[in-house]
Amino acid sequence: MISFLFSNSFHYLCSKITTYCDMDAKEIGNIIKERRKHLGVNQQTLADLAGIGLNTLVAIERGEGNPQLSTLLTILDTIGLQMTINLKTLDYETV
Repeated sequence: MISFLFSNSFHYLCSKITTYCDMDAKEIGNIIKERRKHLGVNQQTLADLAGIGLNTLVAIERGEGNPQLSTLLTILDTIGLQMTINLKTLDYETV
């Protein structure tokens, strides 16, 4: 389970993200893209600020490729987001 938390007071994505949800690469890419646009930053600028290649960022925003976790965390940190990983309860487990 992955959740995204804001490292500042921006709450515009709260309606887009539930606190704990299973997310795929496409959804993560969309969150990054929406946050980048909200901040008024183009892809090249974000790539430069995060120290990654433009093609890498474009692929991540499209939900393609297989970025290293460190790359993803760097992008999220650059745009003021963080990722939290939690254990999920399996259907057969009792709470």
